[in-house]
Amino acid sequence: MIAYKPELTTAPKHGHKSLLYSDVVTDLNTLDFVDIAVLGIPYGSAYSIDEVSNDQTHAPTAVRQATDRALRSFERYDFDIGGPMMDNQPIRMVDCGDIAGDARELNRHYDAAEAVVRKILALGGMPLIIGGDHGIPIPVLRALDSVGPITLIHIDAHLDWRQEVNGVTDGYSSPIRRASEMAHVGEIFQIGLRANGSARQEEVDAALAYGAHLITAHELHDAGPEDILSRIPDGGNYYITMDADGIDPTIMPAVNGPALGGVTYGEARKLIHGLVKKGRVVGMDIVEITPKKDVNNITAITACRFFINLIGMAVRAGYFKKTSAS
Repeated sequence: MIAYKPELTTAPKHGHKSLLYSDVVTDLNTLDFVDIAVLGIPYGSAYSIDEVSNDQTHAPTAVRQATDRALRSFERYDFDIGGPMMDNQPIRMVDCGDIAGDARELNRHYDAAEAVVRKILALGGMPLIIGGDHGIPIPVLRALDSVGPITLIHIDAHLDWRQEVNGVTDGYSSPIRRASEMAHVGEIFQIGLRANGSARQEEVDAALAYGAHLITAHELHDAGPEDILSRIPDGGNYYITMDADGIDPTIMPAVNGPALGGVTYGEARKLIHGLVKKGRVVGMDIVEITPKKDVNNITAITACRFFINLIGMAVRAGYFKKTSAS
């Protein structure tokens, strides 16, 4: 584990310098508290040299660029959340920039990501993470040991329970397997599963042996989000990890593994709103966006809209009243 220091992150690049007009603050030591903190984690744990700098590494920038289409301004009425995103409250939201990569130490950024998330939590903030591939929840979840037990909500077409791929144990096929090994992670709900990916029967068996709740996209469509939410214990600390391919490719086409029949925008919105109301969402990531494959920026806009739904409902649920009044 490494200690937090400002040089672990670099300022956001190009166009919109932050997500949803938040203040850019790459030195968190200058803050005494924060309510919401955005962090880009561009790099995962590559299975091959070609994946070290893949298209997913550009996703934090692409999602930030969608800001003005997803949110016209703070004071505008948003029909998805019933009013302005911040509800005219003095919420402190910052964008910490992106975790810096180091070509000489390819896995150092995982340690850096963990350190920055720990700093965000120490300041009282809710981390909103933009990946990167699906390996990046691993260091984020490690940092959440101070707020456990965590109920993990995983929205994805794929199971992500591989022990290793090409000898790599913390890559994008393994985040839920690694999460299951963390003492502070409790129940795991995997929502939107469909088609096929890296999972074999042995990974399905391992997930079921752990007690993971495997909910296919078809079951979600048939039962509805309200039924799925009723299965998740009330009063928990929830962390949401969302792979863009868990969402239907009609609204998130910019992925490497599109699968038909995915989670709809309306279903995801209801799941996010319901989790905020049931307990406390302690953080969220959106990963596996490949910007070169986007169509009219709809994937990036949708990612922003999911973050807006979480922020807007968390504000209305009183998540930040204590800190914003201090």
